[in-house]
Amino acid sequence: MSATDPDLRALRAQLAERLRDLRDTSETTADNRRPVELDQTSVGRVSRMDAMQVQAMAVATEQRRHDEARRIEAAIKCIDEGEYGYCTACGEEIAEKRLAADPTVATCIKCAA
Repeated sequence: MSATDPDLRALRAQLAERLRDLRDTSETTADNRRPVELDQTSVGRVSRMDAMQVQAMAVATEQRRHDEARRIEAAIKCIDEGEYGYCTACGEEIAEKRLAADPTVATCIKCAA
């Protein structure tokens, strides 16, 4: 695939927009990932446990967001270098349906297995 392909340019723009969204969301949810204060005088045990669970879920969500951002950055780099659509493991073309399902996928179905 060629980086001058209009479809590829549009895909790159979509990926860049998604990356911006992920980063913006990460910034706005940073407070949710802070360690939970365990002030026993103002909060009951169940409330503390709930706060710790919410914090743990926020950390896990941030990790997934970070992983998606890394995949998007890699896909954008491949587009820029003219390598998009080729398996990083074997070099064969990745099926269009596979890329349509997940434009950040880096391997063909055979190598993914």
